[in-house]
Order: sequence, then structure tokens, then C-alpha cells
Amino acid sequence: MLNPLATHAGARRLITAAGAAPSVHNTQPWRFVVRHREYVELHADPDRRLKVADPRGRSLHVSCGAALLNLRLALRVSGHRPITWPVPPAGDGSPTLLAAVRPASAAPASAAEHALYEAITTRRTNRQPFTGRSVPRAVTDELSRAARMEGADLVLLDASASAVLLEEVAAAEEALTRDRDYRAELARWTSGRSHHDGMPPYVQGLRPVGDLAPVRDLARAGGERVRFEAHPRLAVVTTPGDGPADWLRAGQALQRVLLVATVHGVSASFLNQPLDLRDMRHRTDPRHPAGHPQMILRLGYGPAVPCAPRRPALKLLGMA
Repeated sequence: MLNPLATHAGARRLITAAGAAPSVHNTQPWRFVVRHREYVELHADPDRRLKVADPRGRSLHVSCGAALLNLRLALRVSGHRPITWPVPPAGDGSPTLLAAVRPASAAPASAAEHALYEAITTRRTNRQPFTGRSVPRAVTDELSRAARMEGADLVLLDASASAVLLEEVAAAEEALTRDRDYRAELARWTSGRSHHDGMPPYVQGLRPVGDLAPVRDLARAGGERVRFEAHPRLAVVTTPGDGPADWLRAGQALQRVLLVATVHGVSASFLNQPLDLRDMRHRTDPRHPAGHPQMILRLGYGPAVPCAPRRPALKLLGMA
């Protein structure tokens, strides 16, 4: 089967899929280089890192990991097996290089792999109120398996643990909103001035009522306030370690979980304020029995929402 990197059209298709991944505040902190039409390099874009909220680069790596999973899936449905190096290949010492992926011959993709690939374009971060409908156990079990496939875990919290975590989220958000630099950085990505990145008002959702709401308020002025679900279903993506390789692994696990959720009609959004605050205070995370928390998810059933803006593939892609 023809190597998809052999043509510009094939390379653009791969990068379009990779660039549709979720990222912190939709910063899209990635770029890609096709080397010798043989393999694709995933690079971090340091100019898009949140220097205030993400001093360690953890969120940047998680975001890039999500893009890497999409790239792998796009190669898989092209009839290839993605051989991935999570470290630079020999002889390349680029400080921004996070991974390289080479296509290899393989059997055709399965129906399940095609379904996940198709979910790339329909996945959304949903900041609207969810219904009270519970996510079935069979679906949450499949979400957990998806995380384990990428070397991470999805810890599903019960009602009591979710309530405690919501209090931690509220306390962290209160602390973050007192930080002037944090507010300015958030405003940069939520002002709606760009047509290709950030979080314009149409994807920010509605303003919540109460201090323990399961979504970020995003510091919007005015606007309608509504009540969200009283008992949100929360889950945490964890990894065995807490270094760059673990963060990249967490992003791949996160995206596989989100795509499986999308296939099942389950919506998701994020509540990472406690993790942002931890990173901003330069605190190391002691190892918990379930691993190191990397992402906090809210799961449920929500209304259809629009897609966040995306940078064109040609702006993400370089050839060498």
C-alpha cells in the first residue's frame, strides 16, 4: 500500500487529523515535520506553551500526546502500522522533538479503528450542562480499557469522591483568579480574536450557578447563568510516573478515552484547575496509589456543541 507520506495530499490528511486533537485552552501547541517522506516528527511549539499556567510543560505534553494518538490512528486507517519513537531518533537532538512515527506495512484497520478515526472530527469539548442520565457501566469499563491501552489509568470517582474533588476544583479556581498573570494569560486565549485557535465565546459554554459548578467560569462578564448537573460524573487520567514521557502517554490515553466516549455518544469536558495550581506553585506530585493525576474529566450526556477553531494543516506541516 502506498506510503501516505509519499504525497503532499497524504501528509496533509494525516496532519489534519492530528491537529484536530484537544489542547489546553485550544492552544494547539504542536507542529509536524515529514522527514525524507519516510516518517513524521511531532514537535512541541514553545511559543504556544502557557508560561504562567504550565511552567513544567506538562499540559503542553498532554496536548501533544493527544495529537500523537490522532496521527497514529490516521496512519492505521491508511492501512499502515504506526511505529512510534517517544524519543528523538538517533542523530536528531532537537529540543522540541517529542516523538517520531514511521508507517509500516500492516493488515487493514478494523471496524473499531475506523470508528475511532471517524470520531476525530465529531469529538467536542462540551461545556454545556449535562443531563442526569448515568453513563452505563459497560461504557465506563470500555473507557478504562482505552486508557490502559496507552499505559495509563482512568480512575472513575464515585459520588462522594466527586464531591470532594469539586471542592478542590473550586478552591483552586478561586486561588487562580487572584493571580493577575494567570488571568491575563487566560484572557489571551479566550478573547475570541483568532479564527484558528483559542476559545471563542461560542465554545465557552454557559456561566454556572454556584461555587461548585463542574465547569470553568472562564471569567466571562455578564451572560446567562444556569444550573449544571447536581452530581457530575468525574474521572481522572493517571500515569505511573510524572515526567515528560508520562505526560505524553497521558495525552494519548486521554484522546483514546475521548474518542471511545464520542463513539458511544458520551460528552466530556475538563476540570484541571487543581493541576494548574500545583504546577504553578512548582510542587512535585507524590505518587498516589492510583498513580499521578494528569487530567480531570467530567463525563455525561450533553447537547450538540460547535467545533473549536483549528489551524490549517499547511501551517502545522514542514517537509525536510
